[in-house]
Amino acid sequence: MQNQNKSFSKGLQVLKEIMRSSKPLTANSLCQKLDIDKSTMSRLITTLMSEGFIEYKGNSKEIILSDILRNIVHKDDRQRVIEKSRALLDEIFYLTNEASYLGVLDNNATLYLNQVDKSNRVIKTIDSIGLHSPLHSNAFGKVLIAFGNVDINSLKLTKFTSNTITTVSKLEKEIEIIKQRGYATGSEEHEFGLKSVAVPYFNKKGELIGTVGISGLSVRLEEEKLHKFGQEIFKLVNANF
Repeated sequence: MQNQNKSFSKGLQVLKEIMRSSKPLTANSLCQKLDIDKSTMSRLITTLMSEGFIEYKGNSKEIILSDILRNIVHKDDRQRVIEKSRALLDEIFYLTNEASYLGVLDNNATLYLNQVDKSNRVIKTIDSIGLHSPLHSNAFGKVLIAFGNVDINSLKLTKFTSNTITTVSKLEKEIEIIKQRGYATGSEEHEFGLKSVAVPYFNKKGELIGTVGISGLSVRLEEEKLHKFGQEIFKLVNANF
């Protein structure tokens, strides 16, 4: 019974390490992190895989959470992020009088988790909650590239308008600027008539949670105003910590 408990405890340690990691892990890296010998690690990984908790990524030996467990974990994590950032999105809206958004990185795309628009305008931006958008064609996605360790070469740089960035070299230059100033802008790069500005949203440990910012009609968001909002939203978000 004691040996079973030890094995169960080690299995949980392995699973928690995989859940905490922002990138796939290998058996060797898990052995080093947890000080578990290779034969024991092999048995633990085999058991966790047979129970459907973890799987190999593609044909590699990189270990990730299974789809089922990943969806459960992400759903819980995302709900907490939504609750925690709700007041912040309100503040961003009242600061700018533009629709505010919370986005997270999801399969090399921006997934919008929440949106706030309390304006009395007849024409409002569409409800984007639950929708995905390409990373390279708006401010939210570019923030996730800049601060989320996204491999630019893995992105499909589809052209949506004449303003869309479609080359790796140009996108790399833009990302460097974003890292330096702390916010990103999007100027009719995904759709004519819309502009956006966004900043990174970190937790207290300095880990990237996602991105927050605004999107609105180009006629209301000339470049000078867009950059002014970028600086103000950056200060607002950082003042919350």
